[in-house]
Amino acid sequence: MAVLPRRFYARPALDVAQDLLGHELVWRGEGGTLGGIIVEVEAYGGADDPASHAFRGATARNRTMFGPPGHAYVYFTYGMHHCVNVVTGRAGEPGAVLVRALAPRTHLALWRVRRPDLDPLRIASGPGRVCRALGLGRVRDGLDLTKSALVIRPRARPGDAIVCAGPRVGIREARARRWRLWIAGAFAVSRVRGAAPGPWPGSSGRAPKRG
Repeated sequence: MAVLPRRFYARPALDVAQDLLGHELVWRGEGGTLGGIIVEVEAYGGADDPASHAFRGATARNRTMFGPPGHAYVYFTYGMHHCVNVVTGRAGEPGAVLVRALAPRTHLALWRVRRPDLDPLRIASGPGRVCRALGLGRVRDGLDLTKSALVIRPRARPGDAIVCAGPRVGIREARARRWRLWIAGAFAVSRVRGAAPGPWPGSSGRAPKRG
């Protein structure tokens, strides 16, 4: 299976976030292989981003963010959800992209078995649902996305896809940054709560400029 190379991740978080949309996150677990198209993400920086876990330096919880790019940073939040991120940038310069939503694609029957209580198209709509459906917990923190059971498979984004941008969700700092990105019209995009107010209608804000 072709996977995204490490050099893809060795760039600023916002650049990686924009380019991740449309690729396929694949988990080859004990119960079978599950794959979903990445349709929504959030970018986080390091010491320059007050909303980032890495803002105040390395801890036992976030140390994966400070390692080499192309690894999975999995954390537990709100006492109930796991979330999976892609580590970006260079070792020692933390950055990450939170995977907020997937559109199930590979082995749809297995997706339905994992979450029979949900609409099949919304099984991985939201970062907590992504990890719950795939069965990812803290034990998977640090997995190498270029050669482990968790990889990202390159796929061509549809030529008519529109990438939109808006405020990140559930944060208190740096709320004006339009670092939540999604593919317009993708049904699996999460129903956002707690987003900062602003002129960011769900289908009109284009992705921010790089750099």
